[in-house]
Amino acid sequence: MSFTGGELEVVGRSEFPTESLDEPTAIEGRSLRQIAWRRLKKDKVAMAGGTIALLFGLVAVFAGPLSEWYGHDWKTQNPNLLDPSTTMPIGPLSGASSDHWLGITPVLGQDIFAGILYGARTSLIIASLATLLSLVLGVSLGLVAGYSRGWRDSLIARTMDIMLAFPTLLFSIALLSVFSIVPSFAGLSGVSLRFGVIIFVLGFFGFPYIGRIVRGQVLSLREKEFVDAARSLGASNFRIMSREMMPNLIGPIVVYTTLTIPIYILGEAGLSFLGVGVTYPTASWGQMLSDAGNYFQIDPFYLLVPGITIFIAVLAFNLFGDGLRDALDPKSTR
Repeated sequence: MSFTGGELEVVGRSEFPTESLDEPTAIEGRSLRQIAWRRLKKDKVAMAGGTIALLFGLVAVFAGPLSEWYGHDWKTQNPNLLDPSTTMPIGPLSGASSDHWLGITPVLGQDIFAGILYGARTSLIIASLATLLSLVLGVSLGLVAGYSRGWRDSLIARTMDIMLAFPTLLFSIALLSVFSIVPSFAGLSGVSLRFGVIIFVLGFFGFPYIGRIVRGQVLSLREKEFVDAARSLGASNFRIMSREMMPNLIGPIVVYTTLTIPIYILGEAGLSFLGVGVTYPTASWGQMLSDAGNYFQIDPFYLLVPGITIFIAVLAFNLFGDGLRDALDPKSTR
């Protein structure tokens, strides 16, 4: 069977319509940050926890304006709302009403909701700054130990092991008890001195945890090809640690931060509950719990409010941190 030239031309055009083909479109890739954010958005529990944690952060920042809008300040006392014979709030649920949403405290008659607002500021300031201190110490020492190896690694690693075995709680109580009778130290006094000591105690004794995590990551990263390439190009040790290794540590550091803040919230509340942390007149959830323990049999609602608040705050940060860890883990199936 033969074809003429015209027939061959027609067949060629019909079988291979090159003019009708569309131009190929480029496929846009996603960065690791975009992939992690997309996976995190699918985790409804983590997003709910992050939303609540963000809400607590906003409450801490705007505690003053919110208290003015609410109409009551934590330091304002309302003795006219207390029973003169028992100094307890008049009415059930700590005397809760449309004016005082969560009632008032016994003896002094302070508004509990205002105390929750200012307590959020106290807890998050201490927890955030203590976490920052832990990050600075832990990341710096972990980088140096993991990258340098040798005697520096041994010295830093053994120091962190000793810190982990140290009776932190007992030492914290003793240190805070000593500074409670010291009028001033390093230019700090009063509330600022107590805040500074609590932040130091929580942050300094907590840095070995992130330090060991960073050290383990760096021990693996220092053997990678991109580190060898940077070293062969003449990059200094500082540049390799700061420019090559640090971007690969952002994920673990962010996850550690979200999981450490609730631990330090509990730490501050525990120290204040024991009477060596934040004390009156500064509002603190732990201090409110300690005070409410004296009236639990008579007024249990006063104890439940700060206790439930701490529970919700810690749970929110933990849920968000857990979801963030799964989102940043490439091997996770969630």
